[in-house]
Amino acid sequence: MENRYSFLKIIIAISLIFLIFNGCVKVSLEDTGTIKYINLEGGFYGIVGDSGQKLDPVNLKDEFKKDGLRVKFVYSLKKDKMSVHQWGETVEIISVRKI
Repeated sequence: MENRYSFLKIIIAISLIFLIFNGCVKVSLEDTGTIKYINLEGGFYGIVGDSGQKLDPVNLKDEFKKDGLRVKFVYSLKKDKMSVHQWGETVEIISVRKI
């Protein structure tokens, strides 16, 4: 009986991993960082996380497009979208606020 539950747990875990990697389940991440103006490809605004990770948001609101602005934000990776910027991970901002 216990082996049956272990097998069921493994099947559920594999299913969740499959759904996450195929974009069916949205995983959100939270970080703090600094808005940076990147002078490439005509110029755009990215976010450099405090860990050094470069993020290329597809939906950053104009009010946050200020070079050097410190922000706390929640985002999700956009594995299904490519960016012409060739800079950082493409992300969708879920929420953002100035700090």
